Amino acid sequence: MAVFSAVSLLVLLVATAVCLRASEADWGRWWRNALDGLVRLFCNYFHRFQSQPIPLPERGPALVVSNHVSGLDPLLLITASRRPLRFLIAEEEYNRFGLTWLFRAAGCIPVDRGRRPDIALIQARRALEQGEVIALFPHGKIHLDSDPPRKLKGGVVKLAQWHNCPIFPVRLDGIRGEGRTVSAVMMRSHARLRSFPPLHCASQSPEHCLEQVRECIEGER
Repeated sequence: MAVFSAVSLLVLLVATAVCLRASEADWGRWWRNALDGLVRLFCNYFHRFQSQPIPLPERGPALVVSNHVSGLDPLLLITASRRPLRFLIAEEEYNRFGLTWLFRAAGCIPVDRGRRPDIALIQARRALEQGEVIALFPHGKIHLDSDPPRKLKGGVVKLAQWHNCPIFPVRLDGIRGEGRTVSAVMMRSHARLRSFPPLHCASQSPEHCLEQVRECIEGER
């Protein structure tokens, strides 16, 4: 029993060291950085993820927006970013059994879409004021290219114009578990991410900026 415990501890220490070495973003705690590394190893090797790092500035507020096709998407965005991302996610997903602790540790901001979505925007605004990076899916929920067109949520433009910060649009493709949430994470993919030049919306109308976001994340329909 003592030998088994010693071996288990050694394996755990080695695995933690490997994950820490794979980490590329500083989340403020060693165990969060280890999770960051684990996510990157999982996406790069299991999901054969192909991407260039999202060209975020080294510091200062920024917004990342993406199409949303599965529950794997946030992990892929984390893998493509060299800075921690704070996600705006639906409250029902945030409160999913067994995962709330992880979303809380990652600094996710739950959105109460039915009653007070403005509370999430206020929290996101505070995070931007502190120089953090906010990531969100402007479709609001999973939306496939084959689905009927859906109006994008305007929160990203409001945040960008309030803080005069850039929007970094990206598009995800090659995900096998399209349309799925938790199960998509375990369905092996050939995932790809394409980054676009940053959008600066301070002097544009919200409608024009949102249309530019749409053109990037939806691709050719």
